[in-house]
Amino acid sequence: MQIFDGLAPAPTNFFMTLRDIAYWVRSARADARLARFRQGEQSLSPFDHLYADTHDPFGVELPQYRYQQRKYACLLSMLPQRRYRNILDVGCGLGTFTRKLAPYGDRVLGTDISGEAISQAAKMSAAHPNLSYAQRDMLDAAPSESAFDLIIVADTLYYMNSRTPAALKSLAATIASKLTPDGLVLIANHYFFGVDAASRETREIHDAFRWASGLDCVAEFRRAFFLATLLRRTAH
Repeated sequence: MQIFDGLAPAPTNFFMTLRDIAYWVRSARADARLARFRQGEQSLSPFDHLYADTHDPFGVELPQYRYQQRKYACLLSMLPQRRYRNILDVGCGLGTFTRKLAPYGDRVLGTDISGEAISQAAKMSAAHPNLSYAQRDMLDAAPSESAFDLIIVADTLYYMNSRTPAALKSLAATIASKLTPDGLVLIANHYFFGVDAASRETREIHDAFRWASGLDCVAEFRRAFFLATLLRRTAH
């Protein structure tokens, strides 16, 4: 497997504390509420309803939970150490990871399907002039938008309405088309023990990207409790 120059080994001494069990419980409850919102007839979209109902429903901004912050630090360590011109953070939520990307890029765009989340993210990011946000369904982009040399898709793809092989293949092709030549995409999803249903779904998602035309796998990292795959747009 080809390894980029400047790609440092991601840290392996990473684990959550007992307190982080509450983080997983909070996330599971948010997912349950989201499922109920999807089933009912609401004036808001399910994600808008979720973020309007509870600020920070997944607890990513709460300092008492070490897991998510260490996970973000681990993901940043997986990136080749260089300056990026245009970064796209897909499914940015409240912009927690988007703000961590600010020192690495000239321009960073966070997108999310929830206008409520985008509104909150913009207010929380006022101190970062190189950050911007847009309400967008997955990877829809304005025709005038520049190509990206780094795209982040973290903790997002398992919320797709359809994760059939055809849908994942189409999404991987869409992502590849939005990258500059040799541009990078980093995808990350929950991964537990490899044999549970959630881990099998994550493996299918990542394999769809690894096998996608137009993308080459650079490196893959399995950590507690997530899987991250770094891919590069092929020259042809």
